[in-house]
Amino acid sequence: MSESRTLVLGGGCFWCTEAVYKEVRGVLDVESGYSNGQAVQPSYEDVCTGTTGCNEVVKLVYDPEQVSTRELLEIFFLVHDPTTLNRQGNDVGTQYRSGIYFTTDEQRATAQALIDELTADNAFGRSIVTEVQPLAHYWPAEDYHQDFFERNPYQGYCLAVAAPKVEKLRRTYARLVK
Repeated sequence: MSESRTLVLGGGCFWCTEAVYKEVRGVLDVESGYSNGQAVQPSYEDVCTGTTGCNEVVKLVYDPEQVSTRELLEIFFLVHDPTTLNRQGNDVGTQYRSGIYFTTDEQRATAQALIDELTADNAFGRSIVTEVQPLAHYWPAEDYHQDFFERNPYQGYCLAVAAPKVEKLRRTYARLVK
């Protein structure tokens, strides 16, 4: 196995994003958390106020020999709407913004190249608003947020929002599913 890498993604509610990436071959660990804000060790309640600058994110630790940064980012753009500023569906606020928080120059370059390609292809019919920034101020979310979909598959939000995203991954990227 090669040396693992870390990439942090904000694609709306972290329950959904976490559920998707837990299914991806080569993703060694997925943790829900908060990043790229000003608060120190914010709580979920703090982040929900919209005053911390923090984004709901998932931290991915992955093996680049099993899954590439590009593949992870292609999945990211498949399972959320990168054209809505500070919003994913009914989840509204800066904590739900689309963001790619890189830890290596390769990740930054790959993210920017993919965004440029999607923009040139007018893939979404609207401008992509995903921010691409270095990872800053990451804090794990509370324990009750970790593995939420796995522990609560029949909860209303999970059925309505997370499950369809997991199914979309399985249909579109079957070769990458564990």
